Amino acid sequence: MSTRPDIAYIPTPWDAVEAMLDLAAVQAEDVIYDLGCGDGRLLIRGARRCGARGVGIDIDPDRVTEATAQAGAAGVGDLVTFRQGNLYDSNFADATVVMLYLMPHLNVRLRPRLQAQLRPGSRIVSHQFDMGDWPPQQIVKLHPSEEDSTLYLWQIE
Repeated sequence: MSTRPDIAYIPTPWDAVEAMLDLAAVQAEDVIYDLGCGDGRLLIRGARRCGARGVGIDIDPDRVTEATAQAGAAGVGDLVTFRQGNLYDSNFADATVVMLYLMPHLNVRLRPRLQAQLRPGSRIVSHQFDMGDWPPQQIVKLHPSEEDSTLYLWQIE
């Protein structure tokens, strides 16, 4: 398995983490998958704030190690797990929420897998980038007067 990431690691800003959880209306019964999870902050916050379970997938073993350690330190190691893997070979069919912070071409490449694996009602939230010609149900702009963060929400029908 190649461990070379397709993009550089850029952490999701904390205000966007909170807004992404809000936009997806995450509840304790949700299973969140963070594809390209980095340091695990989204899943850790979802577990601490909402009691949601989560799975993070990242191709970089150093990020997986970091995320696992941070989840343990935050006391949510029993709710979230992290694994090294290629997003395009991964199974995330048990997700009710999928979080993304990937480049547009990677979102577009991932889209057929999301549509094939996720059950109706599952939500997908992307930070900064859309999925080509798949129109989102909602777009949220954070801090429109400053440097924008844009969030996109899709729901599987």
